[in-house]
Amino acid sequence: MTSRISPAGLAPAQAPRGSGRRIRGAVLQALGRAVLAGDYRPGEILPGEVAHASELGVSRGAYREAVQALIAKGLVESKPKTGTRILPRGRWNMLDPDVLAWAFSGTPDMRLLRSLFELRAVIEPFAARLAAERRTDEDLAIMDAALLDMDRLTLADEQGLAADRRFHETILTASDNDALIALSSGIAAGVEWSTRFKQRKRALPRDPVPEHRLVYEAIRAADGETASERMKTLVQKALDDTWFGMGGGAIL
Repeated sequence: MTSRISPAGLAPAQAPRGSGRRIRGAVLQALGRAVLAGDYRPGEILPGEVAHASELGVSRGAYREAVQALIAKGLVESKPKTGTRILPRGRWNMLDPDVLAWAFSGTPDMRLLRSLFELRAVIEPFAARLAAERRTDEDLAIMDAALLDMDRLTLADEQGLAADRRFHETILTASDNDALIALSSGIAAGVEWSTRFKQRKRALPRDPVPEHRLVYEAIRAADGETASERMKTLVQKALDDTWFGMGGGAIL
């Protein structure tokens, strides 16, 4: 089988000789993006390790480590004699920040966008309710600082995006619920990448910071019901913005 990843495509991410970590990272990203883009379909076997590593211009060790990382993220499985096989989509850890980054490196499919917003609509309002009951002064300080950065820098700025991610992640950690905390990095990554995506073709149609501020104020006031309702509104408006950014293409 011929590789569908161009060795030349790895060059920009490669570091000078001896920087094995960056080379391994480049191989991992190339493979991950290829799987998420559908270049390799579920059930398909990747090219053999020796041939594929040679074609990509990397060592077998770097290639093997990249495959091990894909295994950990649920994208592939590797067995003796049968090789490395792409797993069904249902096995993929779609909330892994790397997997989300690979999905959004191109144009994510509508199923992924729909799934992310449906998950947010279920998880984030409940997390906001719990955060209103259980948040600490430190949680409030982190959210307030994030809002100030979002307002000052806007979500068109890298640091503004990071602040938005921090705001959403803090709400989940402030819930003091271990299951929700385990989802926090994935949910926050989904928020960040969907925000990046909806700004690719056109600027956001409105300033989303006021909705975030309303959620924060309800959490600060320990008003769980209002925090939940305001978060529902925030997520719905984020979905509307994504629809607008796509030129009116349907998501749900």
